[in-house]
Amino acid sequence: MKRIGLTGGIGSGKSTVAKMFEEMGAVIIDADQISRDLMRPGSPVLAQVAETFGNQILTNDGHLIRPELAKIVFSDSQAREKLNSIVHPAVRRHSAQLAEEAQAAPDFSGVIIEDIPLLAETGQAHRFDAVVVVEVEPDIRLQRLVQQRGMAEDDARARMATQASDERRREIATWVVDNSRSLDDTRAQVEQIYSRLQDM
Repeated sequence: MKRIGLTGGIGSGKSTVAKMFEEMGAVIIDADQISRDLMRPGSPVLAQVAETFGNQILTNDGHLIRPELAKIVFSDSQAREKLNSIVHPAVRRHSAQLAEEAQAAPDFSGVIIEDIPLLAETGQAHRFDAVVVVEVEPDIRLQRLVQQRGMAEDDARARMATQASDERRREIATWVVDNSRSLDDTRAQVEQIYSRLQDM
C-alpha cells in the first residue's frame, strides 16, 4: 500500500488533479471535505471552535458562518494557530479511519492519496511515501480565485499569503505537476506519476 500526500496553493487546481488520480483508481481522502464535515452543526469540533472564537461565528440554528471565522483567522496568525490546533488533529484521526476502511475494501487499488492543502505548512510530509505538489504561477492562481470563485482580490491575496511559498512546497515534493497549461497536459503528467506509483 502506498500513501501519497497531494498539495498545492489555493487556486492551483489541486482538486482537478485529485479527481484525475481517482479516475485512475486511487482512493482520495480529502482533508478539506473532512474539515467541512467536522464543522457541521452539533459536532464536538464546531462546539470547541465556537467556544474559542465566540458564538458570532454561528447562525441561530448552529451553522458555521465561514466568512466570519475567516475574517478572524486570516488576519491573525495566533488565531489561525488556535483553529488549526483544534481542527487538524481531528482531521488526521478521521483520515486514518478512512484509510483503514479503504484498505479493507476488496477492490482496493493499493494507492491512497491524501489531499491536504496545508501539507507543507503542517510538517506532515514525513507521513507519506511520496508527495505530489500541484503548481501554478501565483498571478494565474489569483486570477482564477477572482474570476472563477468570485473572491475579492484582497481576500484572495490574503489567503495566498497565509500559505507556504512555491519554493517551500517544492522542497517536500517527490513530483511537481505543472497545471498552468491544458487539462490534457495535466492529465499526461498525472498518468505518468500514477504509473510510477504502481512501481514503487
